[in-house]
Amino acid sequence: MSQQTPSAADVVTLADIEDARERIAGVVNDTPLDTSRTLAERASADAVGLKLENMQRTGSFKIRGAYNTMAQLSPAARERGVVTSSAGNHAQGVAHAGELLGIETTIVVPEVTPAAKIDATEGYGAEVVVHGDIYERSYEHALDLADEHDYTFVHPFDDDDVIAGQGTVGLELRDEFGDIDTVLVAIGGGGLISGVATALKAHDSDVRVVGVQPEGAAHVPPSLAAGEIHQLSDVDTVAEGIADTRLLERTWAVVSERVDAVVTVSDAELTTALALLAERVKTVAETAGAAPVAALLSDDLDVSGERVAAVVSGGNANLTEHGELVRAGLMRLGRCTDARVAVHDWPSGLDTLTEVVMDAGAELDAVNTQSRTAADHPNRTPVEVTLVGSGPTHLRETLDELDAAAGLTVVTDSLDTGTSE
Repeated sequence: MSQQTPSAADVVTLADIEDARERIAGVVNDTPLDTSRTLAERASADAVGLKLENMQRTGSFKIRGAYNTMAQLSPAARERGVVTSSAGNHAQGVAHAGELLGIETTIVVPEVTPAAKIDATEGYGAEVVVHGDIYERSYEHALDLADEHDYTFVHPFDDDDVIAGQGTVGLELRDEFGDIDTVLVAIGGGGLISGVATALKAHDSDVRVVGVQPEGAAHVPPSLAAGEIHQLSDVDTVAEGIADTRLLERTWAVVSERVDAVVTVSDAELTTALALLAERVKTVAETAGAAPVAALLSDDLDVSGERVAAVVSGGNANLTEHGELVRAGLMRLGRCTDARVAVHDWPSGLDTLTEVVMDAGAELDAVNTQSRTAADHPNRTPVEVTLVGSGPTHLRETLDELDAAAGLTVVTDSLDTGTSE
């Protein structure tokens, strides 16, 4: 850490954020604010407002800070170009801002970056350089390129103009949702929550700003406990968008002064949040974007009777993985279960199985025959089925009906691993 750590006021003020809002107007979307009675009921809140930054240009809030920063570059700096390092949303934000402003952009990504993300970034006109086995190597290479070519380095979060741009989310929240008791914001490097906290607390110092981190990348709680930046040696979370190892100097200054609490959520809780957002809000969020909703539903956070705002910060999800994670979330909710069924007369026994499920009002999502094991009856065909229903009670009743049907025996099921309704 620096010996002269800045104060929060040295980093970003309400005036900085208001200036950023004017600067990005007409370029960045004022994203929708949706409300959810289902989530409010589950959290015992008075109202829940969801700021849908997953519907922002480039699929996340990152375009706000990137454009605000790059729009202020001098003509000479614009001519030289910019560089950044990112494997995700920041890359696309910088690339699109460069496209809009006529600035050449170079994005350094690690070798593990999916081809789809590289293609999306190149689609905005950026030059993508693949370098390094991990993000830190990409970051170091981007800084080397900045020195070598005199590019401007656009930091993903630890930059005053980037933070101010992200803070425009807070201004829109206040306009769209009115009085807010608690706001929930995911924390990776801390740029978004730094801006949102500043924007909201400038109008109402009593607003409770709560950061959310995945358990496998929770570097802020130990930082707050120690009163200094704590860096993790590694991270392990499905929420790659907020899988940072630490805050940096400027975001630490704001978070330590203006964030009231930080809660952690498990990867399993993130899958539940993804499922509820898909089913109830009809929106696709990436795992990092679902973190505030996971916290909203957590036993570790009490928002009873409050007006709660949650920032769904991004929606750049791999759809195959998203579908798998949503399915895992539905299983935790007791809305989906796998079962191994022994069928006496295959394949005609499939008709009985299908009829029982339909009569029970459940959905037969998948059927796959399995190889017999030593535990299986030699004269029965083991079949793996996936059932979808309205809740654990409904699915348990369906499984009981299957087990009671002639020629069918439910051997195992996964329903007990789900959560309660």
